[in-house]
Amino acid sequence: MVDLYQKSLLTLLDYSKEEIIELLNIAYSLKVQKKEGRSKKLLRGKNIALLFEKDSTRTRCAFEVAAYDLGMNVTYLGPSGSQMGKKESVKDTARVLGRMYDGIEYRGYKQETVDILAKFSGVPVWNGLTDLYHPTQALADVLTMKEHNKEITTSKIVFVGNCNNNVTHSLMIIIAKLGGHLVVSSPRNYIPNKTVMEKCQQIALESGAKIEYIKDPKKAVTNADVVYTDVWVSMGEDDKVWEERILYLKPYQVNRYLLEHAKEGVKYMHCLPSFHSLETEIAKDIYNKFGINQMEVTDEIHESEKSIVFDQAENRMHTIKAIMLTSMSIDY
Repeated sequence: MVDLYQKSLLTLLDYSKEEIIELLNIAYSLKVQKKEGRSKKLLRGKNIALLFEKDSTRTRCAFEVAAYDLGMNVTYLGPSGSQMGKKESVKDTARVLGRMYDGIEYRGYKQETVDILAKFSGVPVWNGLTDLYHPTQALADVLTMKEHNKEITTSKIVFVGNCNNNVTHSLMIIIAKLGGHLVVSSPRNYIPNKTVMEKCQQIALESGAKIEYIKDPKKAVTNADVVYTDVWVSMGEDDKVWEERILYLKPYQVNRYLLEHAKEGVKYMHCLPSFHSLETEIAKDIYNKFGINQMEVTDEIHESEKSIVFDQAENRMHTIKAIMLTSMSIDY
């Protein structure tokens, strides 16, 4: 058994194939235990801080419920809930929180921030999302694929749309580490971060994985087992970019015409939230400005049997529980 005690999760680049597999196996075991009503308070009496610079639904709820299931106490510090970066440096915040808490989750902007928290707090720190990486999402994604018989080493996984984002980067890393086949498909001005792509290509040479870029979305999804997409504009980006994104990314919309090129049993994935209808304020605003009522995915696909997006959402909780448990207990 690998030793993950006191190890922070900042990026999956820091984790070996064996460590990733261990986390996934433990997450699945914890999920089964929860479904059967056998969850144990394995971290009773521990305290964790959730430090959020960006609002969230899935990440906050996943960390809180996972922590409660394990018997921990939780303090949530929202975008206006701490002095970090305003009256107090990240370094000082780390040292203060590390004296009071047994673990810290961070969701925000700069990767540098979560790195500093881990360096100076003295306790495990977990990356709930930065602009560069989203490791907890990638772990949930792989667990979800495995549950739907889409084994990483035998499946073709395709990410289409805006590929220069944290979800794509972490998905590339985990697929490269596990020896899978990932195709990213986007206009050339929306390809993944060059440095991250090069690192993944190097990992792939050692693991036997295949990481490739194909601009044409129809060609990219041909014979795909899984097609994955994300919002075209990420949290924190200027609303002014919507017009350009719609212009460039509309051909990459996941719809039935695109999925006709994939395998018959293809599964559709999305980290959520998604703009598949006019049921949100942002979607209505975009429709009023640009006349588009469905963006990165159509409502038809989002609501279809191909969609496993809510399994992904649930699995955030189980994989996060595994991350916290293994980093805070020797006896898991």
